[in-house]
Order: sequence, then structure tokens, then C-alpha cells
Amino acid sequence: MNKPVFNRQLERLVTGIDTQDGAGVSLVRVLTNDLQRRLDPFLMLDNFHSDKPEDYLAGFPDHPHRGFETVTYMLAGRMRHRDNAGNEGLLQAGGVQWMTAGSGLVHSELPEQEDGLMSGFQLWLNLASGDKMVAPSYRDLQAGEIPQVSPQPGVKVKVIAGSAFGTAGAVQRPHTEPLYLDVQLESGQQLDLPIPAGHNAFLYVFEGGLSIGADSRSAPAGRMAILSNVADAAGVSLQAQGNSRFLLIAGKPLNEPIAQWGPFVMNTREQVEQAIQDFRDGKI
Repeated sequence: MNKPVFNRQLERLVTGIDTQDGAGVSLVRVLTNDLQRRLDPFLMLDNFHSDKPEDYLAGFPDHPHRGFETVTYMLAGRMRHRDNAGNEGLLQAGGVQWMTAGSGLVHSELPEQEDGLMSGFQLWLNLASGDKMVAPSYRDLQAGEIPQVSPQPGVKVKVIAGSAFGTAGAVQRPHTEPLYLDVQLESGQQLDLPIPAGHNAFLYVFEGGLSIGADSRSAPAGRMAILSNVADAAGVSLQAQGNSRFLLIAGKPLNEPIAQWGPFVMNTREQVEQAIQDFRDGKI
């Protein structure tokens, strides 16, 4: 049997944009609209990280979604979720909320603390055209429900979605087949990280730094590294520059049209206009 080829390279480094969302939450928008086609099926990635209450206390009051999934991963702090269907949950440090907006819902995400560090990520994952109008749903996964694996000394991997190193993640999804990993490498550790061939993939380094690929290009903390997507690639080779931690996010492209207006992501302008009208009419 031929050995896997870990030949993905660092295609491009991206610096996020400082912005505000919700009722004034300060965050860094890492994956912006101009990268949606290149990183299909992913639509957005935000990183929020602050110990200043004024940066996050206002939270994200009631707002609608339709046509995609949101994945919120908390590193520190607590966030209360409520929606217009009566669902409610508390997302705590180390936990994940995986919400399928589908045909539409209105929800709020509000911090349940008045001081201390609030840190985490929200990823938007597109839905295939045939799934955009499915009934809304969500799962709260606390830290203990997310599988962890140590494939070699000095390496720890939390498998949020997909499968890695023989370990199935907490969430599996058809069509987009997402892989979502939180990886920690001790200083100097090398890792061959499998990624399904054909998946678009990127890394987001939030501690330390990485050397990526055969040419050892560097990705420092606070940068997104878009990985090349070549037909025969089974993954990427990495080496930690100091104690490092990063997200690896990959997914199978949908190769479908994207029509977006704020919190509505459909395939055509007419579908987006219908979503706006449905929201105005109280049908979302």
C-alpha cells in the first residue's frame, strides 16, 4: 500500500480584520466574504478574545439565520443561547454549540459573566441546496463530550467534527464532511496531519507558531494559513515553533452558488429576498 502524501503547502497567510458585531462585541473576522469561494463550504470565522467586559458584555441579542450552520467553540467564558422555538442552552469553556439554522430561527447569544476572559470562535458552515430549508436544530456539547486523542508524545488533538487518528469526532455531517480539530503541539514537535483529499482546508494559529510543509513556511499566532488543495494530498506536515495551539478546519466543497445578505445564505437572490420577507412577516 502506498504511503499517504502529506504534501499540502502554505498557499497564503491571512490577517483577520478587527471589527464589531452583535450589539458591539469586539472580534477579529478571520474568514471574510472574499474567501468564501476559495474555502467553500466555509462562510465565515470569527475569533473573540478579551478580558475587558466592555468588549463582550452586550453580546448578540435576537437576530435571524437561514441556510447554514453555526459552530461556536468556547475556550473561556460562558454564553447563554436562546431561540424563538423555546430552546435554551449554556455554552461553557471547552464546549461547542453546533446549530443548524436551516429554514430559519431567531436566537440570542449573551455572555453569562460580568468580568474575566471571554474567548472562542464562531464558524459559519454552508448547507447544501437540498438542506437549506431543513428544520432548525442545535446541540450543546460540553468539554467532556468532545473526544481527545494523543497520536504521539507532545501532541493533543480534540476532535470536534469528522475523524482524526482513528478517533471519530463529536459531530458528523453529510455533504460537507467537515473536519474540525483543536491541536496542541509541544515546542519542536513534528506532526503529519491527515486531511481528506479534495477538502478545502485552513489552519488558524492562536498560540505559538507553526512551520508548514516541505518549505517550512511560518504561520505565527493570529494568522490564518490557507493550505493548498492538490488532488493527491493526504494532509500536511507541521512543526511547532514553541508550544503551539491551532484549529484545523477542512470541508468538502459544495460547488454551489452563494447568495448572501447578512444572516441569510441561500443559492439565489430570489431565495434571499424570500428569507428577508419571511423574517419581516414573522415566519422566521
